[in-house]
Amino acid sequence: MNAAASSVQPSSKRIIVIFMALAAGMLLAALDQTIIASALPTIVGDLHGLEHYSWVVTAYLLTSTTSTMVYGKVSDLFGRKVVFQIAIIIFIIGSMLSGLSQSMNELIIFRAIQGLGAGGLMVVAMAIIGDVVSPRERGRYQGYLGAIFGLATIAGPLIGGFIVEHYSWRWVFYINVPVAIVALVVTQLVLTMPFIRHKVAIDIVGAVLLTAAITGIILVTTWGGVTYQWGDWHILVTSGVSLVLVAAFLLWEQHAKEPILPLRLFRNSTVSLTSASSFIIGMSMFGAIIYLPIYLQLVKGSTPTVSGLQLVPLIIGLMGMSIVSGQVISHTGKYKFFPVAGSIIATLGFLLFAQLHVNTSFLVLYGMMLVLGIGIGCIMQVLVIAAQNAVTQRDLGVTTAGISFFRSIGGTIGTAVFGAILTNRLLSNLTHDIPPAFLRALPKGSSTSTLLTSPAALAKLPAPLHAAIELAFSQSLDTVFVWAIPIAALSIIVTLFLREVPLREHAHIGSIEESLEIGVIQDPEAGEEPSPEKALVD
Repeated sequence: MNAAASSVQPSSKRIIVIFMALAAGMLLAALDQTIIASALPTIVGDLHGLEHYSWVVTAYLLTSTTSTMVYGKVSDLFGRKVVFQIAIIIFIIGSMLSGLSQSMNELIIFRAIQGLGAGGLMVVAMAIIGDVVSPRERGRYQGYLGAIFGLATIAGPLIGGFIVEHYSWRWVFYINVPVAIVALVVTQLVLTMPFIRHKVAIDIVGAVLLTAAITGIILVTTWGGVTYQWGDWHILVTSGVSLVLVAAFLLWEQHAKEPILPLRLFRNSTVSLTSASSFIIGMSMFGAIIYLPIYLQLVKGSTPTVSGLQLVPLIIGLMGMSIVSGQVISHTGKYKFFPVAGSIIATLGFLLFAQLHVNTSFLVLYGMMLVLGIGIGCIMQVLVIAAQNAVTQRDLGVTTAGISFFRSIGGTIGTAVFGAILTNRLLSNLTHDIPPAFLRALPKGSSTSTLLTSPAALAKLPAPLHAAIELAFSQSLDTVFVWAIPIAALSIIVTLFLREVPLREHAHIGSIEESLEIGVIQDPEAGEEPSPEKALVD
């Protein structure tokens, strides 16, 4: 590498400061996916909008997921720093407005704005790490980011519950503002990144088609089995329209001048396999794990706050292995072992959870959580490293966004699918195992959904009926984990086909001039775009 190229690489101290600012942004986005969970009952009671309960979460999920690919591509075209800062500003505005909401409709709209900023915080932060840190050293930092994401998953409900109990629910949103401002200031001061501006056109049509298609898919998975029956015309029509939009998007992307999701990337086997594995991980792991707190509350009688604390073994496994895998990858330069081993361990974890029953001891339960957490920790961030290492700097943002995008969509679909399995199995178990006299003893207005979302309502039932429902729920949850086993096992097959591509020793921003010389990064005046094979040129 020439002197000019190497001179632009940030020092270790500056990388640490940059990483802290990026981590603050990612922490905010990850926290806001879960922090509202324990605050929602209070918010609904204050704003009087029970019928719009789920949309407070769905609105955030819709905009954060659909904007992911847009942020990735736009950051590739116009630079990471400015796009990351715009995302922070949008997030601050959405947080402030959410805290000021006077009705549920206002809160839903403002949560959508907040999600629009959050989508950029997570994706662009990971892409910036890919820019300033070489793939060989990136494992260490990606491991820390994975640990932060895991911490936020558990800390969110705990922080939300504490704020609601001791302060106003509005501080669930206001608390984001000072942290986001600090991240904005720090990135402005220390994040200096050379950038080659390309003559490009924004793929507006592709962005609209993708957003519409994903919106339809999320609506189907959110409504199905909850708002409408799966065979209802609303579900059927929305599903049909979504499939048409997906087909239209894929067709358009083949001919777009500057596609928002370049389909040529998927000719790179590493990108294809890591995207597939991310989807599987999202579907099997996040789709099933979300029901563990319900088990702890309904079957074990834990409060919402305590059930969050009881998930700590899962997070210890996830955080610990994220950090360990990152350190090992940075030391050895090898990464394939971890997603393969992680998929095997995660499958074993689901096999163990399939044995869950009413009398499972907490010690055994914590051991199951630890195993599953270790499996997830081996996979999540390692897939990002592998994908980033396989593409050029020009495609770094959109590739990073793609991994996050497929994982998020997988989690959304998995949550809906496993939710349907749980509900249907529970109804069957209740009908089969509980005497009709007990079912008739249910208080007026009670329903399966009420019991599943209200441990307090369950606790008021007669002891025999209470115990019977606990047993029916435990057996139904076993079925969810049984279905998760083959899905997780599919990740083993996918990751086995990953190639062990040597991790580059230099960062992307440290090799811009050298890359121009060998044709890895396209110059504004250059002609043909480099082929996917050149992405692996060191």
